[in-house]
Amino acid sequence: MILRLLLFLVGNFAALGLGGWFTGPGVRSEWYTGLHKAPWTPPGWVFGAAWTSIMICFAVYLAFLWEKAENRRLLLQLYALQWLLNILWNPLFFYFRFTSVSLAEIISLTALVGFFLFRYRKEMAWKTALILPYFVWLLIATSLNGYIVFKN
Repeated sequence: MILRLLLFLVGNFAALGLGGWFTGPGVRSEWYTGLHKAPWTPPGWVFGAAWTSIMICFAVYLAFLWEKAENRRLLLQLYALQWLLNILWNPLFFYFRFTSVSLAEIISLTALVGFFLFRYRKEMAWKTALILPYFVWLLIATSLNGYIVFKN
């Protein structure tokens, strides 16, 4: 269990690191600062704190789920897809400035995390609460991305 937890933590934080690297100066760029953003956009520090806690909870969730999953190959494939989608949003949005494409991408990521949430809720029982922060945060992030698409 501990080894799996460590592996999922490394994987999750590697995704955050790569995503941050792909973001580059995007958050401070003239393009981003000039966008009309949603009034509910949190301050910058909230993003780092949220993602850190979300990835810890998700790693714990996955470590527990590994023991209960009937099809571990499917679980790894879903995790890999989630990992890729998590990273991909950053260059789509900040580097390429494809706000509409990034919106479709984050909707896909939200749906995938929602799949984890609902598909494995019986196996995970109360531990399903560990994935709720990820799902809720993605709903918020999707609304922020959508606001930018429709107001700019």
